[in-house]
Amino acid sequence: MTTPPAAQPPAPKKVPVHRTFHGDTFTDPYEWMRDKEDQEVLDYLHAQNAYTEAILRPTEQLQKDIVSEIKSRTKETDTSVPYAKDGWWYFARTYEGKAYSSYHRVASETRPNPDHVTEGEQLLFDQNELAEGKEFFSAAGYAVSPDGQYVALGIDVSGDERFTLRISNIATGEVVDESVVGAGYGMEWSKDSTHLFYGRVDEAWRAYQVWSHELGADPATDVLVFEEEDEKYTVYPEISRDGEWLILHSQSRLTSEVRIMKAEAGAEQILVSTRREGLDYSVEPAGDELLIVHNLHRQDFEVATAPIGTSEPESWQPLLVAEPGERVEGVSAFASYAVVSMRSGGQTQLRIIPRNDGAWSGAYVLPGAELSTIELANNAEYEADSFDYSLTSLIQPPSVYSYSVVDGTTTLLKEKEVPNYDRSRYETRREWARAEDGTRIPLTLAYRKGVEPDGTNPGLLYGYGSYEISSDPGFGPSIISLLDRGVVYAIAHIRGGGDMGRAWYDEGKMLNKKNTFTDFIACADFLRDSGWVDKDRLAGEGGSAGGLLVGAVANMGGDRFRAILAVVPFVDALTTILDPSLPLTVGEWEEWGDPYHDAQVYEYMKGYSPYENVEEKEYPAILATTSLNDTRVFYVEPAKWIAKLQETATNGEERPILLKTEMVAGHGGRSGRYNLWEDQALRRAFVLDQLGVR
Repeated sequence: MTTPPAAQPPAPKKVPVHRTFHGDTFTDPYEWMRDKEDQEVLDYLHAQNAYTEAILRPTEQLQKDIVSEIKSRTKETDTSVPYAKDGWWYFARTYEGKAYSSYHRVASETRPNPDHVTEGEQLLFDQNELAEGKEFFSAAGYAVSPDGQYVALGIDVSGDERFTLRISNIATGEVVDESVVGAGYGMEWSKDSTHLFYGRVDEAWRAYQVWSHELGADPATDVLVFEEEDEKYTVYPEISRDGEWLILHSQSRLTSEVRIMKAEAGAEQILVSTRREGLDYSVEPAGDELLIVHNLHRQDFEVATAPIGTSEPESWQPLLVAEPGERVEGVSAFASYAVVSMRSGGQTQLRIIPRNDGAWSGAYVLPGAELSTIELANNAEYEADSFDYSLTSLIQPPSVYSYSVVDGTTTLLKEKEVPNYDRSRYETRREWARAEDGTRIPLTLAYRKGVEPDGTNPGLLYGYGSYEISSDPGFGPSIISLLDRGVVYAIAHIRGGGDMGRAWYDEGKMLNKKNTFTDFIACADFLRDSGWVDKDRLAGEGGSAGGLLVGAVANMGGDRFRAILAVVPFVDALTTILDPSLPLTVGEWEEWGDPYHDAQVYEYMKGYSPYENVEEKEYPAILATTSLNDTRVFYVEPAKWIAKLQETATNGEERPILLKTEMVAGHGGRSGRYNLWEDQALRRAFVLDQLGVR
């Protein structure tokens, strides 16, 4: 890339702010950027955007090409697989030229064909109409009342993930209630369709309350159902599949506590089991009993049964105890069976437990596919004798199947149509890297057939590695644009994620967090040493906590990478986790440790937090993207990080350090699929240009 001579990064002012903890003082010259109402801050962000635009101008045609390729692999007018609920089949539609989905239903005894317009269908809501005239639009899911008359929808038009609840009459389309504002995630109807249960967040964006709102009433009369007072915990409401119970989950990173109540306003609450430090459990009502996934006896959890009521965990009866190397993640109850979501050998798995005359029998595995992700799809009917599940991989478009528990048959309902795509042209494989401590780290690779590990290929390594979130492979049209250009795409299943069980998570958090970073570096070394990737043509990518990953790696092992892509990156981690007033901080102390009170944690985090460890040396080319209204990772973190890198790094023009800020968006970036395509294309073009792929 040739940098236009006139393009220079902005030189922001420095205002020293001193942060002192545990006898250590850190002087931060860019903390003044935290005030997004300050015009000088906005001017700085606009100047960075202008600089980024100038530097990336030579890639504009490549960006347009990638957008065209994504578009060519997208069936723009399409319909999702319908799912059943209370005599209706629900589905979503997309239309060519429209950025958002619309949602519909139809009454039918059999599942309607998803690829044909169905006579008698009703419109629930059209997001394109709701988004008209708005620069940003996001919906937090929807809930149809049990009587089928109303649909509730959470709407966010800024990206801050605080929602206005919109309730409309499905038959007429009339909005009957739009009075609840500032709600959080989670909304469920009472069984009699007169009340809506919804969550609220506090000033630190912690989901801490569940309220009951009577349809059409003044929100001032709403009734508080439950408040979680412990700042380490969040609470959210969920309705049971049979519609009988409202489940109130209180959850920290390590401990949980669950209450259930009849799905009625004012119903009595039942505490399933008192919170016990380190006891992590979830509850699924199954008719006359509860299915409970818990870790009392086993680090990787098990499924147990318990009567409906309050009980001690020691009395829960084991139903499915997994083998070593397996991790139980959740259970879904139906009238005559349960489906357990699991991991085995690092890969996803569904296991079925039949139930006959109230008695559970032996579990069996639903066959999946190697290096694919299998998970339950929409299954809202408790009495169903079959269930839908999805299957996808890096090279397999998402497919939805129906499995009959009665006769064991599997039916393909729909494979997502991907025009101009021939799966036979691509391959995927599993490889293993060796970490510093000898641990074997799995990688999932995808590449175009004919690409060989001859040391000449460009490569992109993606990682996350936090919160026990697994980086399971899934199909993406923009990834195919990389593979078609000879790029080897790899996912690093590093510690801190949940890919290989709870111990995998524990070994990459708190005072073990640096394992996450060194695992990623080990994966990069494997790709280079094995010949899968040219040692000078590897890029790293991570978003949010994965942005912390690539930011730390840029300091610790940046010489392995030609480019780094950091999406909404958590790169000023120590500053954030030291401030209990910021969103998520107190609850995060069980993920990162508590540097506010613990000097050892403070010192450990200070040793890896990307912003505080920028050095005077050559860095990879870096593109950081963020959004002004992001509640989860404030824009100020990448803004400060990029300013310090631009000031300190010894990079020449061929390795630019760039910041792109969306001024009306949140953690997920701009809304609407066409904006998403453009954002993906910009990021892919930056990487391809740096890797010398023309």
